[in-house]
Amino acid sequence: MNDLIQTRKLGNSGLEVSAIGLGCMGMSFAYGQTPDKKEMISLLQAAVERGVTFFDTAECYGPFTNEELLGEALVPFRKSIILATKFGFRNGDASLGMDSSPKNIRAVTESSLRRLKTDTIDLLYQHRVDPNIPIEDVAGTVKDLIAEGKVKYFGMSEAGVQTIRKAHAVQPLSAVQSEYSLWWRRPEEELIPTLEELGIGFVPFSPLGRGFLTGSILKDAKFESTDLRNRLPRFTAAALEANQGLLDLIAAVANQKETTSGQIALAWLLAQKPWIVPIPGTTKLHRLEENIGASNIRLTIKELSDINAELEKIKVVGNRYPEDMEKGTGK
Repeated sequence: MNDLIQTRKLGNSGLEVSAIGLGCMGMSFAYGQTPDKKEMISLLQAAVERGVTFFDTAECYGPFTNEELLGEALVPFRKSIILATKFGFRNGDASLGMDSSPKNIRAVTESSLRRLKTDTIDLLYQHRVDPNIPIEDVAGTVKDLIAEGKVKYFGMSEAGVQTIRKAHAVQPLSAVQSEYSLWWRRPEEELIPTLEELGIGFVPFSPLGRGFLTGSILKDAKFESTDLRNRLPRFTAAALEANQGLLDLIAAVANQKETTSGQIALAWLLAQKPWIVPIPGTTKLHRLEENIGASNIRLTIKELSDINAELEKIKVVGNRYPEDMEKGTGK
């Protein structure tokens, strides 16, 4: 393992990954103009060379093109990395609604194996909870896929604690993925205590607040028409301006530690539990290196206490998602 980055175990499952993973969605989906494919292949390979072993994709990123990108880029390193992908939408398109039927789970798995150019998916997540399919049937299908050697570990994304418990009783979960960051702390209420009790790892997505927590998005920021952030209430001009106090807090800690705001945001997450593995996304090498560097920053108990005391005084303005995008975040 590269000494640039530590490793962590996701709960009690035995799944060991780099302490910082790489969320790959933005390499082909969601944030405006699609980056150059050759550049993204180089970036993915640079991540491996710098010690990243945990790569996160999904069939619906594109759809399909993100898995194909990872398949092409990571074939030479396949034995030394962990690939995570997801099922759960009709025809791989999130806009068409959910489909976690056993038949679809199997079909997606076969297609993902082909696109990822691999014999086994290391970590297979249900992308969003499907209210029409009993979670026991979902977990049972993944259990069968594990028995067949097509999948190694089972995960869920944005699931509620009751659903997690039901799934975990059928096929133990290795990881749950949800949004968690300095500006979205709801997982602390129920999710994190439940994961700790059950021995399940936690994989925060958007750990940098979709770029906001790095301090690089100014209050008058304009996004490309196809950028997801145009739809998110927290990225209106009024919300960006109102949330400046949070950036000031992070910047003050970063100055004190002689590091960057993004690294402080990631180091704060890593300090919460030893089984938390954030997956910041990026399309830039210097940001990748910055994110990796966060795994070596230690916040003291006093520093964490001071940060949390200041966070209590700050009210984050703006909903995380518009209402139609909150579906599938269950009980």
